[in-house]
Amino acid sequence: MYLSGYRCMWVVAMFDLPVDDKAARKRYARFRKALVRDGFRRMQFSVYIRDCPSRENAEVHSQRVAQAVPEDGEVRTLMITDKQFERMRVFWGKSRRPAEEPAPQLSLF
Repeated sequence: MYLSGYRCMWVVAMFDLPVDDKAARKRYARFRKALVRDGFRRMQFSVYIRDCPSRENAEVHSQRVAQAVPEDGEVRTLMITDKQFERMRVFWGKSRRPAEEPAPQLSLF
């Protein structure tokens, strides 16, 4: 069941982190694990997404991403509405595929 029938916001985290030595790979893994612990799912390599029930909640998760950024990495977050996410076009080779479905959310009403 979805809260009010739909999700309000998506947070997209895109990152480019160095992995050229053992310490850098460890920082990369730590950052990626922080995203997963916070409910992000991998959309593409170095692009993770998380659905949020409100803009305020999306801001909280965007701040958590900012706090986890390694000092030598570049990370960008983008917040988009559910409607904008629905309009995403996904191509696999020459064919089009539907965008990811949001995870179900329990409604307590």
